[in-house]
Amino acid sequence: MTEALLLAVLIAALIVLRQNLLVVLGVAAFYVYRVYGEEPLRFVMLDAWHALNKDILLSIPLFILAGQIMTRGSMAERLVRLVKAMTSPVPGGLAVATVLSCALFAAISGSSTVTLLAVGGIMYPALLNEGYSRSFSLGALCAAGTLGIVVPPSIPLILYGVMTHTSITDLFIAGILPALVLTILMSGYALWFNRNIPSSELDLRELWEALKQGIWSLLMPVLILGGIYSGHFTATESAAVAVVYALFVELFIHRELKLAHSHEVITDTTRLLGSLFPVLMFAVSLNTFLTYEQAPMAAVNWFSEHVSNQQGFLLGSNLFLLMVGTIMDIGSAILILAPMLKPIAQTLGMDPVHFGIVMIVNLEIGYLTPPFGLNLIIAMGAFKVTFLEACKSVMPFLALMLVGLFIVSFMPALSLLLLN
Repeated sequence: MTEALLLAVLIAALIVLRQNLLVVLGVAAFYVYRVYGEEPLRFVMLDAWHALNKDILLSIPLFILAGQIMTRGSMAERLVRLVKAMTSPVPGGLAVATVLSCALFAAISGSSTVTLLAVGGIMYPALLNEGYSRSFSLGALCAAGTLGIVVPPSIPLILYGVMTHTSITDLFIAGILPALVLTILMSGYALWFNRNIPSSELDLRELWEALKQGIWSLLMPVLILGGIYSGHFTATESAAVAVVYALFVELFIHRELKLAHSHEVITDTTRLLGSLFPVLMFAVSLNTFLTYEQAPMAAVNWFSEHVSNQQGFLLGSNLFLLMVGTIMDIGSAILILAPMLKPIAQTLGMDPVHFGIVMIVNLEIGYLTPPFGLNLIIAMGAFKVTFLEACKSVMPFLALMLVGLFIVSFMPALSLLLLN
């Protein structure tokens, strides 16, 4: 008891001192290995090395690199032009184009923040120029930007698969229909809210030109998801294909990415990996020790005594994860909580793939909730708005996403239909 109290005080002190997650997890890992396991400290690094020595982890830097290449190039701009041309005859069509552009680019980049910045930089001024309200424009981009978390290929889905030994290919396929539901909910609200915005006639010439320029960008998610779904690619192979395809298109077809930009692309990718992989290393090492000490089984036994059905567990875990999302970034939450919650879900008869989608959608909402909602913080800098204004703008979309969360949680067939 004294050792546990000392660990809690140590972690609390590190948080108060605003140490990053890497320091907190590192200290916690070394502490529990030495105090509880009485193991040599070198076992921390040995377990971390064995955990990270997996081929599937190659998909993370490759997907990040592909996203950086496409952001530096013109894929986002071409996708947006195509979607705008398709939705122009609909009242409020530009609002729908915003949501659809975010969903499509998320299926290319696999990142929420990259999607918000890439699409938002184009669509935010366009929405304001066409008479859409500042609040709606801001909220739509912040909310639709989060689709990058659940639309495959998704870095959080890869992290969940790695931490829980769940098939990442299955997670990618399972994320398609829930992502579609969230996209439809946001698009429907965009149509209703902006129903009085005048539409324009369908310009077939512009549509044809946009299609010619955007077809290579549009084929990217078809290639990746089609290859995974058909069984031709694993998740890691699809990431490698994404990099090669993005390089080929941007260098030889669009010709807007120069070899001189390669240094910036690689530097940005390395910077992101440098913040992710050390945290992943200590988290996996700590998880290995806790599994060896049967901590997950203790948690399963406790839940089995206090929660007797899936519905109760889903309600409790949803509320818990929504609260976690307000104070913790999605990567940290997955690394720490997924290995603990997934065995409990399985014990109660839940499919681990379905629970993974539920967990990701919960934490996706955290991108829009104060005080640490990442998309809110990014929107402040990108669109020059106050934090309060960003928070107010996403409220209607938060309600929609909670509806989507309820549907995804209590309709497991939505996640598992394509797998079955």
